[in-house]
Amino acid sequence: MKAKIYISFKNGILDPQGQTVGKALSAIGVKNISSVKMGKYIEMEFSGVSKEEASKITDESCRKLLANPNTETYSYEVIE
Repeated sequence: MKAKIYISFKNGILDPQGQTVGKALSAIGVKNISSVKMGKYIEMEFSGVSKEEASKITDESCRKLLANPNTETYSYEVIE
């Protein structure tokens, strides 16, 4: 079983890395992109737990360590 976790900045939080990537794409001729936002992607693998327990562990990990609640939001999916 695996959890796929997606973490991104909340609306209104500056994303200098995303802005830099957006400018670089424009500089190399990639057009019509209005904005780029960077985030984090994390995978967690589990063994010997139910899907519900894996979801609980994933949510707790995000709340306590992986995502900063002041500046970031997270979502995840648990797949078998």
